[in-house]
Amino acid sequence: MPTNYVFLLNSDKSFLNMIHPARARELQKLGKAAVYRTYPYVLILKKYIENPVLKSYILKIDPGSKFTGFAIQEGKNIVFRMELEHRGEMIKSSLQKRAGFRRGRRSRNLRYRKSRFNRTKQSGWLPPSLNHRVLTTLTWLKRFIRYCPIITVEIEQVKFDSQKLVNNDISRIEYQQGTLAGYEVREYLLEKYKRQCIYCGAKNTRLEIVLKNPLKIPAY
Repeated sequence: MPTNYVFLLNSDKSFLNMIHPARARELQKLGKAAVYRTYPYVLILKKYIENPVLKSYILKIDPGSKFTGFAIQEGKNIVFRMELEHRGEMIKSSLQKRAGFRRGRRSRNLRYRKSRFNRTKQSGWLPPSLNHRVLTTLTWLKRFIRYCPIITVEIEQVKFDSQKLVNNDISRIEYQQGTLAGYEVREYLLEKYKRQCIYCGAKNTRLEIVLKNPLKIPAY
């Protein structure tokens, strides 16, 4: 995996092009740059550079329920990649624990507390775990834009239509019909097993569909 490049700021805290880690170590060794932030690793120059020529960078985001991936692309090369782990499960667990404490408090012999009247959810409300995911992703998005000359942000949104993969011409009401549309269960099973017993292979005889329960359904 290629090494992540280092973010570089001008002395007035405006962004410059990202540099290779070897170049970053050289600038620090010569005393020309200082550490501005440790993660992501950002250097700031001690001497101002006038009219810098900036490259074009693309920030790519792959959101997920547990992890969100970030990648910064310059030309055809990926110069920075990062994986953000969300705290959704921890937040859910904490809320469940808090709900347990609240239920226990209701059963105790405590002072009377007036019932709350403003318990309605506001418009645009999101569950705490999902809200955390949105806010942390947005925070890192703003952070990358502040440290790097990013001109484009691409967010991957993948939605698979599994029924479309099987039948490319499916439309409208066909989505509500499964693979057994037009079949009865008995007829489907008889056709599936070529109208013969699945145990002994007997044909031209009375067959029965045996379920998990003792009920037997005759199939002619």
